[in-house]
Amino acid sequence: MKYSGYHGRFGGAFIPEILVPTFDELEAAYLEAKADPAFWQEYEQLMSTYSCRATPITYAENLTKYFGGAQIYIKREDLNHTGAHKANNVMGQGLLTKRMGKKRVIAETGAGQHGVATATMAAKFGFDCTIYMGAVDVARQRPNVFWMEQMGATVVAVEDGSATLKDAINEAFRDWVTNMDDTHYVLGTACGPYPFPDMVSWLQSIIGKEAREQMLERTGQLPSRCYACVGGGSNAMGLFGGFFEDESVQLVGVEAGGHGRGIGQHAVRLAYDDATVGVAQGYKTYFLQNTDGQMQETHSVSAGLDYVGVSPILAALHESKRVRFEAATDAEVVEAMQLTVRKEGLIPALETSHGFAQAFKEAPEMSKDEIILINQSGRADKDIFTVADAIDDPKWKEFIIRKAEEYKRA
Repeated sequence: MKYSGYHGRFGGAFIPEILVPTFDELEAAYLEAKADPAFWQEYEQLMSTYSCRATPITYAENLTKYFGGAQIYIKREDLNHTGAHKANNVMGQGLLTKRMGKKRVIAETGAGQHGVATATMAAKFGFDCTIYMGAVDVARQRPNVFWMEQMGATVVAVEDGSATLKDAINEAFRDWVTNMDDTHYVLGTACGPYPFPDMVSWLQSIIGKEAREQMLERTGQLPSRCYACVGGGSNAMGLFGGFFEDESVQLVGVEAGGHGRGIGQHAVRLAYDDATVGVAQGYKTYFLQNTDGQMQETHSVSAGLDYVGVSPILAALHESKRVRFEAATDAEVVEAMQLTVRKEGLIPALETSHGFAQAFKEAPEMSKDEIILINQSGRADKDIFTVADAIDDPKWKEFIIRKAEEYKRA
């Protein structure tokens, strides 16, 4: 390969020999597209007519007054088609798939947003589509599974391991090895072997490029801090990518603190010291693993952040201290989501709400002259079952019981 894909000591492409030609082909297509201004123009045109770009910035006036500190602004990636930032990456990879002449796409998904976005892209471009999803995530994200199947995708529930995102990724790679001649793997986050971390980050950088320009136009200044949740890292890399050169802007990534500290209780790779550096799923980064390199169980109320690894680019940014990493617990996340719904009428996804939770901790201690920007990477339509259960909503329980009884009678 022409480029090793390392960021500091993280990254690389640890792949079986049989996949090397496929990765060479993908790297060549990616680098060619990146060097071709016409590709980015086509990409922006597609996103502006199909997915509501440029997404707006919303001033959270009520939350700002409530906390009494920094001015709170929100980048509205939830307004993308399919309800999340995931559309940015998959539509760009769809254009690359066309360039490579492939007819089938596969993907992994945790929260289901990437799966829905990939199924949408496949329907638009006419590709066959298979989505791999952990059986646990299939159960807790049933609305997204429904829409993937309605758009013609085959959804495969993966029962191996913990039956979550890492296991779906493993199964997708097994498929790709068997079908690489006509299939492109639309990896959903900034992880995996090179060129995926770099390519996904590049496509998602449309978020940060827009946000920086919008903040200057709207407020005349850059935000003091930018917040984004971090699972694999694609939405964080998207937002942060617009501000890397602005040293005055603090970049804050927020991981899934779950039930709190302790192996199996969370999915925190960088904010805690439970993760160690290793190689798995084709790349080198921090993983939640034991001393033998076996992946540990993880937990998060949000399916999309429930992952053992993290982007190698973010791992390098963590070690260079360009990005500060924090963790928010399940309880803090649900509380932050409820507060945002009630104060602003916005419905951030449980993943996104991690960023809100940390911003809400810090905003009151900041000056009223300062600005913070939160990336609302997705909306919570998909989370209605999980949220209703978490807040123990009696009307929702009554509705579910009634529906179950109706189905039994039918």
